[in-house]
Amino acid sequence: MSGPGEKGGAGGKAGPDEPEKPTKPSGDEAAKGAGPAGSEVPAWRAIMQGLGPRGLGLQIGAPVLALLISLLITMVLLRVTGADPFSSITSMVDYGTTDNSLVDIINRATRYYLSAVAVAIGFRMALLNIGVDGQYRLAAMLSAALGGALTLPAPIGQFLVIVAAMLVGGLWAAIAGVLKVTRGVSEVLSTIMLNAIATGLIAYLLNDQRLAEVRPGSNNVATAPIPEAGRVGPFNDVLTALFSGPGLALILVGGSAAIIYSVHRRQAVANPGRGAVPGLVLGAVGAVLFVAVTALVVAPTLADLPGQVYGLLPLAAVVGIVFWVVINHTRFGFDLKISGLSPTAAQASGVSARRMIVITMVASGAVAGLIGMPELLGASYEYSLNFPAGLGFTGITVALLGRNHPAGIALAALLFAFLDQTSDVLQEVDVPKEIVGVMQGVVVLTVVIVYELVRRWEIRLQQRTVADELATGHDLAREAS
Repeated sequence: MSGPGEKGGAGGKAGPDEPEKPTKPSGDEAAKGAGPAGSEVPAWRAIMQGLGPRGLGLQIGAPVLALLISLLITMVLLRVTGADPFSSITSMVDYGTTDNSLVDIINRATRYYLSAVAVAIGFRMALLNIGVDGQYRLAAMLSAALGGALTLPAPIGQFLVIVAAMLVGGLWAAIAGVLKVTRGVSEVLSTIMLNAIATGLIAYLLNDQRLAEVRPGSNNVATAPIPEAGRVGPFNDVLTALFSGPGLALILVGGSAAIIYSVHRRQAVANPGRGAVPGLVLGAVGAVLFVAVTALVVAPTLADLPGQVYGLLPLAAVVGIVFWVVINHTRFGFDLKISGLSPTAAQASGVSARRMIVITMVASGAVAGLIGMPELLGASYEYSLNFPAGLGFTGITVALLGRNHPAGIALAALLFAFLDQTSDVLQEVDVPKEIVGVMQGVVVLTVVIVYELVRRWEIRLQQRTVADELATGHDLAREAS
């Protein structure tokens, strides 16, 4: 017989004078406790991690409503500045749809996309990696110096430069992760400081006495040019083959099938009692729209572009696909999201939140190292004072606008690239080009606010439904279906 202070029985239950110890929740229970639809998720965390409405109709309607509101606000701002909003927007559209502008927009969007994915990796775990800007610039400078110092046959030279850039970016970001888990330093503060340190380090190394050389006839200094064997050619020929003839037919058929399957699967999971017809019909409508836009607009435009499209454009697409697969279909992605939503629940489920922080920062930095590669290997072939800067901060806004989803980030990157490309034409209609920055801010704020309002409305609707079911003892969702 056990004493009053001992545990009784083989089941390990606490005695009458000893409180029962809480059981360790399983991974599924931890996920439920920190689920995206839960009202316990703070607004700032939901915004960073891209949490929004779960219904397909709300997922489509929320961004459309946000963009319409932002367009209306933008037109009001243009009117306040004394400009005609309709003529201003018309001028931007006319200039942005020319062939040369389309090439620049695609190239800009490629850099913005990689930057936003790097930021989104941290966002998924509620980590704000502001140091993406310093990580990609330092990675581009050191990898450019390496590529210019070696002459290797293709594709070894290109591969070496890309891997070096990823290593530099990942190691530089790892500093912030280690500081956070060992000393409790906020990644926001540490990455801001690391940006400043990276800027000073680049200025020190970009010197004709170290890793750079002075360009004759100018004050510009740059690393040694990457040899021909280490460069990446334009992607135009591949685009022409993809969007004409058999390639276009394959894209249309494969894309349509993927859309129908994806929409049908989502509808079947969300509404299991409604059968297969609604999902198939909705998927067919999406497939028809995809075929029409691709065949009538996208294919004729991309099949014959006059300028040079970055040869590493497919790299950005691969990064987005890998990001989506890892986050949504692997154990690592599950652990990452749970650690961001609730570190205590993740710890109780056997996931080391501290280890996930370091790994996430390294992964974010590695992708950040790729941001400068399309420009370095496909256009400039050297790192100089004129190398594109500030892309890391643009990536933060693009990731927020795209809700940390690869497809949303792609659309947001194209939108921001379009606005940046068409900013110069506004001066021709007596509108300051700085208004574009205001437009971008309005778009991001509107989308974030609308998504958060719709998310809260959907949560209240779910809570009300559950309360009614508990009160009546009926499954209202099944009865409605």
